[in-house]
Amino acid sequence: MSQGLPAAGGVSVLQSGVAAPGNAPPPQSPEDDDRKVRRREKNRVAAQRSRKKQTQKADKLHEEYECLEQENALLRREIAKLNEELQQLSLALKEHEKMCPLLLCPMNFVPGLRPDPVASCLPR
Repeated sequence: MSQGLPAAGGVSVLQSGVAAPGNAPPPQSPEDDDRKVRRREKNRVAAQRSRKKQTQKADKLHEEYECLEQENALLRREIAKLNEELQQLSLALKEHEKMCPLLLCPMNFVPGLRPDPVASCLPR
């Protein structure tokens, strides 16, 4: 009979939980048990340390996220304020252009006629 195939009772040798005669683990000595306990304890401590480090990293990223969100909100408010100022200045410029003597004086658009075009168009 080959290993893994059902035996006469319909249960394979692997399924029965009985180890084959040549594959039984050697009996463990007290030193082996101590070594195993120490290794498990060391692994447990390392896992705790790893989880703590991962939690600290996540906390730090969350704090950084919060700071960036606040900075982003501040910058968006500043952009809105600057856009409002731009609209006001554009409107003021448009109103000024309607009555600006430099823009209304036709002599300012003729090249080379006067050395000082501003002086001749300003009110006296």
